[in-house]
Amino acid sequence: IAWDDARRLAKRRLEREQGRNDAADDLSELSEGEKEKGDPNVSEPIKNLSRINSDTQIWFDDTDKSKHLYIVLISMHGLVRGENMELGRDSDTGGQVKYVVELARALANTKGVDRVDLLTRQITSPEVDSSYGEPIEMLSCPSHATGSCGAYIIRIPCGPRDKYIAKESLWPHIPEFVDGALNHIVSMARALGDQLNGGKPTWPYVIHGHYADAGEVAAHLSGALNVPMVLTGHSLGRNKFEQLLKQGRLSKEAINATYKIMRRIEGEELGLDAAEMVVTSTMQEIEEQWGLYDGFDLKLERKLRVRRQRRVSCLGRYMPRMVVIPPGMDFSYVTTQDSLENDGDLMSLLGSNDRAQNKTHLPQIWSEIMRFFTNPHKPTILALSRPDPKKNVTTLLKAFGECQLLRELANLTLILGNRDDIEDMSNSSSVVLTTVLKLIDRYDLYGQVAYPKHHKQSEVPEIYRLAAKTKGVFINPALVEPFGLTLIEAAAYGLPVVATKNGGPVDILKVLNNGLLVDPHDQNAIADALLKLVADKNLWAECRKNGLRNIHRFSWTEHCRKYLSRVEHCRNRHPTSRLEIMTIPEEPMSDSLRDVEDISLRFSIEGDIKLNGEIDAAARQKKIVEAFNRMASLNSNTGIVYSPGRRQMLFVIAADCYDSNGETTETFQAMIMNVMKDAGLCFGLGKIGFVLLTGSSFRETMQALSCCPVNIEDFDALVCNSGSEMYYPWKDMVADTDYEAHVAYRWPGENVRSMAMRLARTEDGAEDDITEYVAACSSRCYSYSIKPGAKTRRIDDLRQRLRMRGFRCNLVYTHAASRLNVVPLFASRMQALRYLSLRWAIDLSKVVLFVGEKGDTDYEDLLGGLRKTIVLKGTVAYGSGKLLRNEDNFKREDAVAQGNPNIKFVETSGGQNIAGALVALGIK
Repeated sequence: IAWDDARRLAKRRLEREQGRNDAADDLSELSEGEKEKGDPNVSEPIKNLSRINSDTQIWFDDTDKSKHLYIVLISMHGLVRGENMELGRDSDTGGQVKYVVELARALANTKGVDRVDLLTRQITSPEVDSSYGEPIEMLSCPSHATGSCGAYIIRIPCGPRDKYIAKESLWPHIPEFVDGALNHIVSMARALGDQLNGGKPTWPYVIHGHYADAGEVAAHLSGALNVPMVLTGHSLGRNKFEQLLKQGRLSKEAINATYKIMRRIEGEELGLDAAEMVVTSTMQEIEEQWGLYDGFDLKLERKLRVRRQRRVSCLGRYMPRMVVIPPGMDFSYVTTQDSLENDGDLMSLLGSNDRAQNKTHLPQIWSEIMRFFTNPHKPTILALSRPDPKKNVTTLLKAFGECQLLRELANLTLILGNRDDIEDMSNSSSVVLTTVLKLIDRYDLYGQVAYPKHHKQSEVPEIYRLAAKTKGVFINPALVEPFGLTLIEAAAYGLPVVATKNGGPVDILKVLNNGLLVDPHDQNAIADALLKLVADKNLWAECRKNGLRNIHRFSWTEHCRKYLSRVEHCRNRHPTSRLEIMTIPEEPMSDSLRDVEDISLRFSIEGDIKLNGEIDAAARQKKIVEAFNRMASLNSNTGIVYSPGRRQMLFVIAADCYDSNGETTETFQAMIMNVMKDAGLCFGLGKIGFVLLTGSSFRETMQALSCCPVNIEDFDALVCNSGSEMYYPWKDMVADTDYEAHVAYRWPGENVRSMAMRLARTEDGAEDDITEYVAACSSRCYSYSIKPGAKTRRIDDLRQRLRMRGFRCNLVYTHAASRLNVVPLFASRMQALRYLSLRWAIDLSKVVLFVGEKGDTDYEDLLGGLRKTIVLKGTVAYGSGKLLRNEDNFKREDAVAQGNPNIKFVETSGGQNIAGALVALGIK
């Protein structure tokens, strides 16, 4: 295993080095001509490239009263609520939950921010409290807020409704979360627009994803809405993967099966592709953790930033900006007494004569902890974390147990989440707690170690106070700590700290100067550091004083000012068309008898609510005649063929039928005819809109449809070249320029044209294995023909190589793997569908998607979400799926939810079977 992993890592390093060398060769030192272009007096700057400065103007409250910002935060997994957070209940409910809730509150309290929505998963499982099933929870309503402003938790239904799902199992349900979040954001943008923006939608100022799963959600939402995205990793998959491999306990396959680590890494890479900015807690996170990713290289990022500052072309390459903004804290609960003085140890509170009497005046959690101790007056060494192996609590316990002097001078308090029965906990948590109990028994630490079963989040401040009043020490011995928020919390209560030297604590202690760093693998070093602080009262007092003096640098006010200032400088992207939602007519009109009856009924109902009683018969008849006249004028106006707002549903055909040579078969025409025929019989063609999603070019699509016994005008939209182009047959049959601008962001254009073709060939491939297919190329799509039998790189491999060179693209094999389309990052058939649902104000749950059993390499993206999907078995004989992923990557079940009730199969494309499937999906 070790040899295989070493060979894999060596190969990957070579690939990364080659990618960076390619980029460096293209981005050589600026020529004199380029430097002249950077002169601000020159009138030809590259307008589409933003200028990102290192020096940012701080966000001042008094200058931003005119701003009305709407900010969206996403934290998909865990048990998220505003009060009594169950931190430590499981491995998914930890510091991230507290961070995002407090960030939402702090941003909402910042002048210029009107609304903050924290989107998370709705959980209605009987295993958890019912509060996690509430759709909306208000976090705060600032004094300056009005109407629907403030901070809210919005819970989006996602996955099984009655089941709590660990983060490793959430990946297949991401499309459903994206669609639900999109619906919420659109509704809120309208509401805020009516309230604050004169009726014009108020789109999010920024969408911020927390952790890999939310990062992928934010990337899709950012592409659909064309608004800036920010990413915070919290902990990173590649770093965890490398650490687990070094331990040598699990093979790569076992790690992937347990943690879905390859799926997680791809989610993080996608977040890097889409993010304007990545918020980190420390420089170590940037250099040693994000530096492991294909999509980020520190040297290349700096070089590109310099070129932007000089207004010089980056040749289509892009790297997100990494910024260090430590998490904030609310210090309002830290009293003057806590901050300025220590009330002594517990001797003054627990006298030997009246101990029982005084005990009643102590916080309950104090009594719960002190009952473990034979001598509760000794300094308390406090560790507070989840019972997770990477938190390294067992090494701490060994250090304490084997150091006799430390045992004589101090007690040890372990706050390891909440539990009822160890056997009912997750496997990793139960193993940690069982090991803790065994070590306590081995070293006979009874009376010296406290390990309470329960504590409330509201009691955590009292736990810190207890340790401070005993002149104790806080320790974080984690193997790797991305940041270390508990270290800042401890400092706020005057506790000196001992912390791991791996990760964020290095930067925190540089600022606070209130403790010591240790190697978490060295138990002797841990014991020595603890002993030094406990025994040396002068050092203890100095560390306490330093921590309290410098703690203000980690306040939420400071965090939000830095955050909004950085976002302001990264906002080089705005909704190109401002995503104007098409106005829906008050009442769709048609010439069907049913609609006439509906109109008549409507006038009757309108009459019932008038103050003067029911409308008389003459007035009612007059209104109906006027309605018919309006209908007649609409029907006689040949210029108005279609209004998107009149459609009640969209039927979307996304099944390209190719033979083994990649040519369109007759099955394609028969399938379209059957779908349209059945929809017309069931619903009436006026109420259903038809959209075609295809990997073919516009010319090829028109040629295929010319042989089909349906009118091209029956389609509301044609999406061609794998989602990079959109046409409206009812309008003018030219490419939608708004959509072209919408997906153009980060499109490298000509700079990637030859590079993609060169990288797609394998090392042993021939020069003519891949050639440019000029007939299918366009300004937003480069298309390449693949010779029969030629070896080409799979999508994941090719995407990796492009990322290493700073190119952000979407890649699709189509035409039965005989064609490769390279399109913009935010161009895809699924994103095109989301774009249409936004522009035409049609909820994605009102979309029915028709696909085959296989398809292009973007086939998996079409499965899932809120839309209904009908799989037409037997229509697609040849697909391109074999070129999607390598065997050691994640599997389809990690991307597509199994047993999805929104997916139905029909044996053939016959109309009767389609009708039955529609009924089974609840469409009548």
